[in-house]
Amino acid sequence: MMGQERTSPAAPAGDRGRVGELARLFLKLGTIAFGGPAAHLAMMEDEVVRRRGWLTREYFLDLVGAANLIPGPNSTEMAIHIGMTRARIPGLAVAGACFILPATLITLAFAWAYVRFGALPQAGALLYGVKPAVLAVVLSGVWRLGLTAAKKPVPAAVGLAVAGLSLAGLSEILLLLASGALGLALAAWKHRRRGPPMAPALWALSPLAAPGFAAVAAAIPAVAPPVTLTALGLFFLKIGSVLFGTGYVLVAFLERGLVHEFRWLTQPQLLDAIAIGQFTPGPVLSTATFIGYVLAGVPGALVATAAIFFPSFVFVAITNPWVPRLRRAPLAAGFLDAVNGGSVGLMLAVLITLGRGALVDVPAWGIGIAAALAIFRFRVAAPWVILGAAIVGWAIRAFL
Repeated sequence: MMGQERTSPAAPAGDRGRVGELARLFLKLGTIAFGGPAAHLAMMEDEVVRRRGWLTREYFLDLVGAANLIPGPNSTEMAIHIGMTRARIPGLAVAGACFILPATLITLAFAWAYVRFGALPQAGALLYGVKPAVLAVVLSGVWRLGLTAAKKPVPAAVGLAVAGLSLAGLSEILLLLASGALGLALAAWKHRRRGPPMAPALWALSPLAAPGFAAVAAAIPAVAPPVTLTALGLFFLKIGSVLFGTGYVLVAFLERGLVHEFRWLTQPQLLDAIAIGQFTPGPVLSTATFIGYVLAGVPGALVATAAIFFPSFVFVAITNPWVPRLRRAPLAAGFLDAVNGGSVGLMLAVLITLGRGALVDVPAWGIGIAAALAIFRFRVAAPWVILGAAIVGWAIRAFL
């Protein structure tokens, strides 16, 4: 067993049972996964490692490191990675689509209400309770993954350093690249030899993954108004192909393109779109669904959503087969260990940042502590914790 702890489980192609399991799991996660990528990763780890045993925690961390080093939404790419590891190409398609679908449908409903009534639905009371509970979920993921990463001193030290530097404002992708470079250098020094060939694997797991595809998308010229489905699709395809980092990076892309270059949206409209993406479950890139609907109705929503997520499926299909090979190469394993430590450090930084905005008063602290006790002491599943916290938060805001 010890020799297998970092390998992926066997995944026979065409296994309908596994594809069905993936569909049910990721439809559920896509419906209740509030809180951004760090919370999504914590929920996935709880479901596929602790509860179902589909992956070892070590291999889950390897996939997190791989997802962090390619363009696109990290949590969506993790869903796609898990699907491909579990059931190959059918699993890749089903897991990714099922994780995206609930957020798309919910965002589409909000977009319809926004266009019809000219205002956002009020969800502040529910989010008041959800946010502290999400902190507890993220904390559980950071704790479990951190214990795994900290088995070796280098990933542990790298994780703490990355957390501090991320809080200081340094770029996430640069921190991860620096982590990998440090791990690679230390592994080379330790072994004092070049080790097995690893250039193809490192290429596949670098930010230049699928470089031809990304380069073509990045070279797509700005398209002037009026709005067409083709122009909308090309714009979001380009974003999905070159976007690194957090949802805040997405905001910068959208503001520059939609408000200043194309003038398709006003600044208030863009802020409303970002707000919808923040308080709906699932990937924040479902913001594209909202924008597509506002600009071109249901066809625009479908085109924008498909275009922004499509590159993630391509990148994961290319990089996923390289992950086990990286682990078997000593120098590449040092690279991946350090990147994994850095990934946990980024989650820790997100946890601290979210805490500043969620724990705003005594009742919020109470909800957060109760949620943490439910998860750590009584092992209550994250969806039930979040649902209970939402109800409690709504009651506090409604009656106090």
